[in-house]
Amino acid sequence: MRRTRSILLGVFTVLTGALLSGCGGPNLIDRVNSPWGLGLCGTIIVVLDILAILEVAGSKRSFGSKALWVLLIIFFPVGGLLFYYFFGD
Repeated sequence: MRRTRSILLGVFTVLTGALLSGCGGPNLIDRVNSPWGLGLCGTIIVVLDILAILEVAGSKRSFGSKALWVLLIIFFPVGGLLFYYFFGD
């Protein structure tokens, strides 16, 4: 029983690590250029970043403001996304 529990815990840990392996990566461009390297977390980040960029593009901001927000989201995918959703409007 104890051995089975250890094996299941090991398998769970390996699968979780494999799914979350896409969380690393310096920016959105690197994430998109290597689609086979995306895990579940990386895929979610890319989708949310794309949605945020589309929302910025459709807003009534000036071109300079839109460009700055898009660059922030591209070069800092997680931080830029959080910063935009908390302080963007």
